[in-house]
Amino acid sequence: MDKVFISALQVPTVIGVYDWEKQIQQTLVFDIEMKTDIRLAAASDDLQLTIDYAAVCQAVTELCAVPHQLLETVAEKTATMLLQRFPTTAVAIRIGKPGAVPQAATVGVSINRGDW
Repeated sequence: MDKVFISALQVPTVIGVYDWEKQIQQTLVFDIEMKTDIRLAAASDDLQLTIDYAAVCQAVTELCAVPHQLLETVAEKTATMLLQRFPTTAVAIRIGKPGAVPQAATVGVSINRGDW
């Protein structure tokens, strides 16, 4: 099975459990892989037969327009949305939250959903 991927998608959002976090925007960094079969798209050179990564980026950005407390929630909602809206059988999502812990470059979560 083939994969379409997006690396280091930066999305500003309101996220966090602390009161001060609910007052500011922070940047989340997404790495996304989506399992799909690209053979028909490759043979026909037709975007409609594959996953449009620009549409995926827009959908993730729109999902993050709503404030959340936990990265886990964002990851789960992102996976569910991608599996429902795009022609993929499985997704792998890694979300980093740079600056959340001063001693670390980033912290975050990583999930796999679907038929890996």
